[in-house]
Amino acid sequence: MESQDGASSTKMSLVHELLKLSVKDHTEKKNGLSYLSWAWAWTEALKADHTANFEVKMFDGGESPYMVVNGTGMVWVTVTMFGKPMTCFLPIMDHRNKPIQQPDAFQVNTSLMRCMTKALALHGIGLYIYAGEDLPEQDEAKPEVKAVKTAEAKARDDQDDANIALFGQSMIDFVGICKSVPDLMSYWKANQEQIERLQANNAALYEKVVHVFKTARAELPKGEVV
Repeated sequence: MESQDGASSTKMSLVHELLKLSVKDHTEKKNGLSYLSWAWAWTEALKADHTANFEVKMFDGGESPYMVVNGTGMVWVTVTMFGKPMTCFLPIMDHRNKPIQQPDAFQVNTSLMRCMTKALALHGIGLYIYAGEDLPEQDEAKPEVKAVKTAEAKARDDQDDANIALFGQSMIDFVGICKSVPDLMSYWKANQEQIERLQANNAALYEKVVHVFKTARAELPKGEVV
């Protein structure tokens, strides 16, 4: 029988192999962001662990595959590999990466597959394409120079600002239900792209989110970290 230390060492070795996988031939660029093929990523997961599985968290008594956040939605997917579950969370967004009000079935399904792919990244598959590895140090807010805009452009910017503020608030709301540091960090890493948009467009809210996450990281149970 394999010892516990031996089993742990084997799992770590498998994770390191997944971290070294090149995904460059299986990604697609959209609006400056890289999206990894979920089918390819899942195939690699099954190659590494034939018992790998994923679970979609259900809400409203099992009737809905997403959590409603101020009229928009957030999906939760847990991928288990090598006996370890990793949960990822993702807002349901449109092709411009904006949160969608009252998403339809196709949009929900797309977000679930993207969320599953990000959860796979937490196990090592394509992790390097997602920017950021930890909570950043707070940067001083830089003054923003704005050009004169048309009424239509201003309306679009106002909507963007509202969406960004909604995302920032959802980050803070998540901390209130988070149970451990690994879950906290998984959520931060999985939403790095949106966090960078928040930092660029709403420095005050970004700093508040960072403060809330850092405070929670100091207070929550540490849990097990691979």
